[in-house]
Amino acid sequence: MGIRKYLKYLRDYYRESKGTFIFYSILRVLVILTMIRCIFTGNYQSAALCVLSLFLFLLPAFLQDKMQVTIPPVFQAIIFGFIFAAEILGEVNHYYVRIHGWDTMLHTMNGFLCAAIGFSLVYLLNRTSENINLSPFYLTLVAFCFSMTIGVLWEFFEFAMDQFFFLDMQKDFIVKEYGSVTLDPAQMGTPIHVKDITETVIHTLSGQTYTIEGGYLDIGILDTMKDLLVNLVGAVAFSIIGYSTLKFSKSSKVADSLIIKPKKKE
Repeated sequence: MGIRKYLKYLRDYYRESKGTFIFYSILRVLVILTMIRCIFTGNYQSAALCVLSLFLFLLPAFLQDKMQVTIPPVFQAIIFGFIFAAEILGEVNHYYVRIHGWDTMLHTMNGFLCAAIGFSLVYLLNRTSENINLSPFYLTLVAFCFSMTIGVLWEFFEFAMDQFFFLDMQKDFIVKEYGSVTLDPAQMGTPIHVKDITETVIHTLSGQTYTIEGGYLDIGILDTMKDLLVNLVGAVAFSIIGYSTLKFSKSSKVADSLIIKPKKKE
């Protein structure tokens, strides 16, 4: 999409949805101010995340133009808010560490959004194809599976980043008990229950020592399972909305504000 075409899109979009456009503009200004701050403080990695966020803000307009679809203003606002919350607040301002549950909230929202996107893709195909006519149940099932697949792929990405670059994207948890067959002295596969752990000490070959107070340091398993679980919650939430709309009402303000539809011919 060229600059002139994009500016025309913004002008038309402003006429159709003033509230979403104002929200979009405020977020863009905040991202730009954050980027300037990061550049002046020498935090170029965070500045790069700001540039990435500005690019991601353009995707809805680009997809609408290339795919000839209409993304509802409410859905666009949710996407913009999600990008800002994940990249700027979460990564740049460290909300993932500072605010308990921030990551959980975003993964739940991700499950909801991906289910909406998957639902919309199959819904568009279902409406425009003469050879495909899925029932509401199967259409909703495909949307649910699409959301869960995206969630799993993201966890694969986090695991790869942790293994190769030690970024700790799969956040650690302190656990006080666990079971392990590795600790079975007879090597018979009997799980040994270790409980009431108060402290763990790590010794490295270089002589460094790390002490974990309060228990044993889990390196990502609990975080991954938690993320997939809340992704499931978000996917189920939208699946219920989508299925109920197709099966019973055929029309819903909530669904209409979240489902991508073919662009109307002028």
